[in-house]
Amino acid sequence: MEPLKLSPAFKDYIWGGTRLRDELHKRCDLERIAESWELSCHPDGLSTICSTSPSEKGMDLKEYLEQDWLGRVGQGAADMSTFPVLIKLIDASEDLSVQVHPDDRYAHEHENGENGKVECWYIVDCEEGAALAYGFNRELTQEEFRAHIADGTLLDYVRLVPVHKGDVFFLEPGTIHAIGAGILLAEIQQNSNITYRVYDYERVGADGKPRELHIDKAIDVTKTWPAPPRMKLSPTQMNGCEISQIADCPYFTSWEIHVTEQADFPANGGESYTHLLVTEGEAAIVYEGGVVMPVKRGESVFLPADFGAYSIRSSDATLLMTRTLPKK
Repeated sequence: MEPLKLSPAFKDYIWGGTRLRDELHKRCDLERIAESWELSCHPDGLSTICSTSPSEKGMDLKEYLEQDWLGRVGQGAADMSTFPVLIKLIDASEDLSVQVHPDDRYAHEHENGENGKVECWYIVDCEEGAALAYGFNRELTQEEFRAHIADGTLLDYVRLVPVHKGDVFFLEPGTIHAIGAGILLAEIQQNSNITYRVYDYERVGADGKPRELHIDKAIDVTKTWPAPPRMKLSPTQMNGCEISQIADCPYFTSWEIHVTEQADFPANGGESYTHLLVTEGEAAIVYEGGVVMPVKRGESVFLPADFGAYSIRSSDATLLMTRTLPKK
């Protein structure tokens, strides 16, 4: 058994840029790459296996997991009907629309059984002065929210937050938000592709028509009060690395890991898969008594739940680790 390198699905939304190709060396024929779906079993964009094993190379991740759901996904997600997580890299060359996501209850009722969406943003890099929209700057009533959408003053009430490399934001369903221009981030989210646009700068899509807004649904689900502050990380020293938890919810638990020597990770007893995304530097995954798999910035690796002990070796690399842990 070997770690599985993943090849992402790509999206060329109108606000995307070229950093995923130019800096993270993503291979794609699209003129712009707005998103790469690094870990995805969603039908709108499946990641595929690009490791060396002939039996698995080219297989999409969903098919691979369904062959041995418990052994590969693990106990934490064994009772879930779909794989719980979708992980993206996002390059915002322009501002994204101001938008909001529903929770499971609303999505199941109004979106043909689709999941809601909780998500975590990790700022991989950003231009000086870059900012994102995150909640409101004061509490609004639903009537005020609708009125500010209608008269074009909504942006006066959305809180803009300057960002820096390594910042983390956790977004509960119902949080109004928008990624700002000049931000490259990793998004760890519930497995869903439901977004309600509230404001889109009067832009038009590829068909020349204004992109669809979802005002009534957004008003139904939005929490019209300020969001909590950005997360403050509490690093813990471990052998060969510094580790900080950045997210913990029923669908995923994630950590930032900064490796400076060799960090050893034991077998997890089948409790969860492990996904590793390199956000800075280069590293090597060492397993099965010394077999080495090199990984570099932007690469994505999946370890099934029944994978054994392994190490991450580097003089200076940062990775995001994500698992779905059993309920306590």
